Amino acid sequence: MKYLFAAAMLASAAVGFSEAASAAQGCGPGWARGPYGHCRPMGVVAPGAVVVAPAAPVVVVRPRVCPYGFRWYAGRCRPF
Repeated sequence: MKYLFAAAMLASAAVGFSEAASAAQGCGPGWARGPYGHCRPMGVVAPGAVVVAPAAPVVVVRPRVCPYGFRWYAGRCRPF
């Protein structure tokens, strides 16, 4: 029984690792699907395409304003 279990584990591991080859969406190693479903080599930019570096996001923090006699504490306005 122990050998049967070991053989089943080995077979399932072999099947699991063979599925890693299909991670390239069926195009093969070094290739991936393009926007229209065609296989393209990875790392190649379409001709005429312009690559632009992403801009840093601007974060503006809104000031917390509590009414008179209250203060901002633990995520909300609380009385003194």
